[in-house]
Amino acid sequence: MLEGVSFHRYVAVGDSFTEGVGDADPSRPNGVRGWADRVAEVLGARTEDFGYANLAIRGRKLGPIVAEQVDLAIELAPDLVSIYAGANDILRPKVDIDDLMGLYDTALGKLASTGARLVLFTAFDPAGFPIFGSLRGRFAIYNELVRELAEQHGATLVDFWRLRDYRDDRLWDIDRMHMSSAGHQRMAMAVLDALGVPHDLEPLPLVEHPPLSRAERRSANVEWVREYAGPWVKRRVTGTSSGDALDPKHPDYARL
Repeated sequence: MLEGVSFHRYVAVGDSFTEGVGDADPSRPNGVRGWADRVAEVLGARTEDFGYANLAIRGRKLGPIVAEQVDLAIELAPDLVSIYAGANDILRPKVDIDDLMGLYDTALGKLASTGARLVLFTAFDPAGFPIFGSLRGRFAIYNELVRELAEQHGATLVDFWRLRDYRDDRLWDIDRMHMSSAGHQRMAMAVLDALGVPHDLEPLPLVEHPPLSRAERRSANVEWVREYAGPWVKRRVTGTSSGDALDPKHPDYARL
């Protein structure tokens, strides 16, 4: 076994962020890899009896994450749990953030009481992002409450809001809503660093985007609205989710 922090049973809980949307890999369950898989690969290389479960499903709001994933995670008796929940709630037209975080607090208390190392995340800074920029104040309130919960429950915090390199649009997928493969790699590095786990991960090369004329940029934005923003808004209006027909990638322990 290598020196440093080691874990034997890692369970990832959450939504598309944790499932790995934006980091396409057709060979993997649900067709995505993601930062949690990348973290599990590093942890598995350090420990022979390592197991990894990923219960996250895209589109899930905090309530369903708590109802469907938290108790299952506890049943798996992990020594490491990561959870990111609430982002899909704060993107809704109306949300009571205090009630939302009260539910989150209860769920985190249950997870922390198992003795597992708990990893939490703030939401990213949406400044300058289409659609989301107007919700920046709501994101900031959510993040401050997450920081408070992390302190209360002794959790390791990955402060996504303060990772300023994510202002580079090359760390985001073509849908402008999920991290790209490079973004997921960067997040895996942040998680391992926060846990104090040595690793040799390096940032993935970033492909330079050719400069666009004003007309080309306008055309690209129209295409983005038609292909991504429009369907995203429609799902929220109709109460449907891109994850409705999906199962968790790894509902039980696997070794990548």
